Amino acid sequence: MGAEGGVDFGTLDGSKVRVGIIKTRWNKNHVDNLVSGARDALLKECNVLESNIFETEVPGAFELPMAAKLLAMSGAVDAIICCGVLIKGETMHFEYICDAVSNGIMNVGLQTSTPCIFGVLTCLNEEQVKDRSTGTNNHGLGWAKTAVEMSILRNEALGKAKKGLIGFSTGTPVGDGADVKKERVGFF
Repeated sequence: MGAEGGVDFGTLDGSKVRVGIIKTRWNKNHVDNLVSGARDALLKECNVLESNIFETEVPGAFELPMAAKLLAMSGAVDAIICCGVLIKGETMHFEYICDAVSNGIMNVGLQTSTPCIFGVLTCLNEEQVKDRSTGTNNHGLGWAKTAVEMSILRNEALGKAKKGLIGFSTGTPVGDGADVKKERVGFF
């Protein structure tokens, strides 16, 4: 059973956001469903331009972190969605790959300051995958919105966006100096 409820993303303006989608060829049909959900959310709900969506593929989930790091280092995108599907088998392979991939994707984001979304389903069976990759429960939708929100947050934190959209740099000092007009960039 999954978590109740969901994340309220509010209204996201991704019209200036560039998103990379890296997908695996392993479990292709399920991954394609997730990517389709992500693309729909980017285009229809977040107003990301088709020309600002970059998509490529790698053989399997283990290759996602390396591809994400190369894409992040290129500076071509503001966020990366790593899409894959891992289904538990009879050996420990599943656990090793899940751990390596989740840590790898997180580390790419931390090392490059490019939001890298963990869009990898880690399921015990194919039924769980279907439940999470189709219809209104397609997790690709939320991953896309997370990518846009984190792109805006990153750009704002680094002083590259209009201030005050998500949570950093409102332009108004906090505390006793509230009546002083001081422009800040990023976190500072």
